[in-house]
Amino acid sequence: MRKSNYDKRPVLHVRTKGVSAWQGWEAIGAQLRKAIVGKPDAVVCVDCYHGVWESDVLSALTERLNPSRVFCTAQATLPKEQVNAMLKDHLTDDRVFGIMAHYRIEQFFDMERVAVLQQEIALVHGVRLVFGVGAALLCEHPDVLVYADMARWEIQLRFRSGKLANWLNDNYGEDPLRKYKRGYFIEWRVLDRHKRTLHSHIDYLLDTNDAETPRMMTGDCYRDALKQAVTQPFRVAPYFDPGVWGGQWMKSVCGLDPEKPNYAWSFDGVPEENSLLLDVDGIVVETPAINLVHEEAKALLGDKVHARFGTEFPIRFDFLDTIGGGNLSLQVHPLTEYIQDTFGMHYTQDESYYILDAAENADTHVYLGCKTGIQPEEFQKALEDSQQTGQFDAERFVNVIPAKKHDHFLIPAGTIHCSGRDCMVLEISATPYIFTFKLWDWGRLGLDGRPRPIHLAHGMKNIQFDRDTDWVQKNLVNRVEVIHEGEGIREERTGLHEWEFIETRRHWFDRKVEHETGGSVNVLNLVEGEEAVVESPEGKFAPFVVHYAEDVYCSGGGGKVYGCTAWEERWEASGDGKGVCASIEKGFRRSAKRLNTRKNYGSEVNSIARKGSRGKGRLSSKCNTEKDLKRGAPA
Repeated sequence: MRKSNYDKRPVLHVRTKGVSAWQGWEAIGAQLRKAIVGKPDAVVCVDCYHGVWESDVLSALTERLNPSRVFCTAQATLPKEQVNAMLKDHLTDDRVFGIMAHYRIEQFFDMERVAVLQQEIALVHGVRLVFGVGAALLCEHPDVLVYADMARWEIQLRFRSGKLANWLNDNYGEDPLRKYKRGYFIEWRVLDRHKRTLHSHIDYLLDTNDAETPRMMTGDCYRDALKQAVTQPFRVAPYFDPGVWGGQWMKSVCGLDPEKPNYAWSFDGVPEENSLLLDVDGIVVETPAINLVHEEAKALLGDKVHARFGTEFPIRFDFLDTIGGGNLSLQVHPLTEYIQDTFGMHYTQDESYYILDAAENADTHVYLGCKTGIQPEEFQKALEDSQQTGQFDAERFVNVIPAKKHDHFLIPAGTIHCSGRDCMVLEISATPYIFTFKLWDWGRLGLDGRPRPIHLAHGMKNIQFDRDTDWVQKNLVNRVEVIHEGEGIREERTGLHEWEFIETRRHWFDRKVEHETGGSVNVLNLVEGEEAVVESPEGKFAPFVVHYAEDVYCSGGGGKVYGCTAWEERWEASGDGKGVCASIEKGFRRSAKRLNTRKNYGSEVNSIARKGSRGKGRLSSKCNTEKDLKRGAPA
């Protein structure tokens, strides 16, 4: 396999005005003491996202601020039993799926007790420290407001460790899937809503994702950093996770720990899960990337996408590595009306598999759609029996389609599917990413030694059996359409299906070309070649280097112009160029019917092959905001 140049810790270099960040408790404490000089009766409020090691952070701050009194939000929250009763219907009994909730943080507090604490805080003299999740409820106008945020992936790791329970619960040893469910459907929604009310006036952002090395930056610098991010290309910090079917490809290509048994997933394009790493004069502060979506939605997404999706980032990129591993679970995603009625989500998980790589000399394939002539009742009976016998003949019921590098398979919701072993899949999909109904998992146990969840009842209500062999071959396999072709340039539409709001494009280049975002966000992935450079023809941002298999975001606001060239163009006189350079782009634009002329390309990244070869393979996508996006079964 190739040598890795994949950057696992991409940072956004933040332009600053003076000292704006501190590292370590001593420096953080000194800065907070400085902020309250001349205020002997100052109130320091430290509001927290759940997942922060609250006792450790409170101890560190108390030691350095020496407050006259500490007020904790735990003194005013509802008891566990009352909270569990309130959430019962939204949590359900399922291990994985709940119902999306719209609670506000005040509903988790005894507001009469909050009022009492507010009075006590006002009467106490000396420095007062107000601390915990929702601390800002206890002091409306503190002298210093600190927000201790927490990355979503770090929360998940702390759940798995058994050292973190859900908020207002003591379920430390509970199944991590159930903890995640409560976070996804309840807690993270509540806490994100609360955090957004504080964004404009926090004085400091506190990062304790690395518990041993806390970091802090000013609120002004933080808000400015988010504004800077949407004026230039940027990446989010990826993470990698093992699985029962995981493979070996990412170990080499992404430079991961070779001693680990496998890596199954990589999330490098999911703002709800990933983080932004903000480099503030050499101090790297980690913040959830979803904050950027919430606070700079229009500038990031573009007006039309924002009008359709609000403060949600509706597309995702992730990797599924089965090279040297096993088949994914046989699965289906819910239809739009089903996910709305059953789970309270606005839109569903349409997706596609782009085959980034495949094992050589292997029988690589995907399972996609129902075989012509199968009977739903017989199919359901075979799946039900498999739960007892551990046997299921998938090839009897599901199409097995050969897969090779750079193939693209479209998977509108309701289509049964999975990747076979020895494929490296770049999965391009809509964001509701946990709504996978597993039908058959090849008789495996999860890494926790427990059977993986099967959702046959949900699945059977969503499988579209008329998507049979002929229909799949015609509609879902390598639907490549040439949009434009010229000297050294070819643009192809490769998907997604017309029912899906995402569109993908593949571009072939051997020269530099400039493009516009088309007023829509673009997410790009370099699918061939070693490096490329995204540049602004007008010098509006510094040249941005993207490496093989990396995702990069280009914001949609303002119709920005940008271009992409192979890195080697800058020193091609050396003649050391080999291979090809390509990219995958996901953006949201208008109907494909408008994209048949050069000026209507919309948001495209341009790539140039290394010297001696033609640039190869890049996808783009769009959101068709001019069509009715609610869709169920095909006619």
